[in-house]
Amino acid sequence: MKNEEIAIMKKILIEDYNYPLADERIAKYPLDERDSSKLLIYRNGSIQEDHFRSIGKYLPQDALLIYNNTRVIQARLIFHKESGARIEVFCLAPTEPLDYQLSLSSTDGCIWKCMIGNLKKWKSGNLTMHVEKENFRVTLYAERLATLGNTHQVRFFWNDTSVSFAEILDAMGELPIPPYLNRNTEASDLRTYQTVYSRIKGSVAAPTAGLHFTERVLEDLHKRGIQTAELTLHVGAGTFQPVKTADANEHTMHTEIIAVPRSVIQDIRNHLGHIVAVGTTSVRTLESLYYLGERACEGKELHVDQFEPYQGTHGFSTEQALDCLLDYLDKTGQDVLHADTQIMIEPGFEFRIVEQMITNFHQPKSTLLLLVSAFVKGDWHSIYDYALSHNFRFLSYGDSSLLFRANTI
Repeated sequence: MKNEEIAIMKKILIEDYNYPLADERIAKYPLDERDSSKLLIYRNGSIQEDHFRSIGKYLPQDALLIYNNTRVIQARLIFHKESGARIEVFCLAPTEPLDYQLSLSSTDGCIWKCMIGNLKKWKSGNLTMHVEKENFRVTLYAERLATLGNTHQVRFFWNDTSVSFAEILDAMGELPIPPYLNRNTEASDLRTYQTVYSRIKGSVAAPTAGLHFTERVLEDLHKRGIQTAELTLHVGAGTFQPVKTADANEHTMHTEIIAVPRSVIQDIRNHLGHIVAVGTTSVRTLESLYYLGERACEGKELHVDQFEPYQGTHGFSTEQALDCLLDYLDKTGQDVLHADTQIMIEPGFEFRIVEQMITNFHQPKSTLLLLVSAFVKGDWHSIYDYALSHNFRFLSYGDSSLLFRANTI
């Protein structure tokens, strides 16, 4: 976005979205039972609390609950040079092949955008790593190709074409738990830092609102007649990137890849007014559909720019935008919508699809807190003050909230 365009938008002072979060309020580990976490319910200014396993009784019976089925990959690779230097290569997103599934299933090499720790020790040459598992023995090579700002293009290749990159990451990689946990990844995180419905590999961070769900909770929802659907947004490391600018509108939002089946778009179209999103990743995906639909109507590229919702006129109804997406998929013979979004949801955003949101408690001065504020029309302080004063646990492994969009019945 150009500087003069930013200047036209109302300033959003990030300091207004700060609050005191002591380290002891951050949940370093999950509870033994996922669904025993506390649940804050916010509806038109009123707050009550319960446990997550009871969430079904607070959802409308005709709701369509939509969750993100992405699965966290073991994206952190630790190499050691002959000198003993430790170099960490953190795989962020594939660039060749660009498609996550194609890249992860590749058996003859791939290129990823990566962050590199201790870069000064990797001046030239390839890094190597050897590993032996029960079913394979592989030597992995990493070649640094180019620098792209704070990230780097790294080519990975290995000496056994019967082994996929996904298998190599599973065997050699480390699960990248959030940095604010201030601890090393432990064996238990391989299970607890995945949702029970995760299945599409690609994220480097979990969609943590979904960590509270259990098979017991899902079964209860189905018994209550609440339908569920799934989409995919692969969560990038940018989700942890703090807003460092005084004006939040000068922050550059990260781009994420989304995939939404045609059948889910049709379900959304049929359930407008009754959509419950599990997590901010689902919210960003669902709200992006409107702008992708506008673009489909106008024959434009299917990408949502950071500030697109706040610029120009958006004259299409939500129904029209979704119909255009369905028509686009039919005309192109696709069963799944693949697109990317840089959408930034902040105060002043007009929600067109999501009516209720399930989400954890987020970091101060974060884009996720801006999203929450937009959803409750600025009343985030009362929610977070209540959580702080009633011993709620914060961030990824913390407790949950069910938020009804402001002025919804």
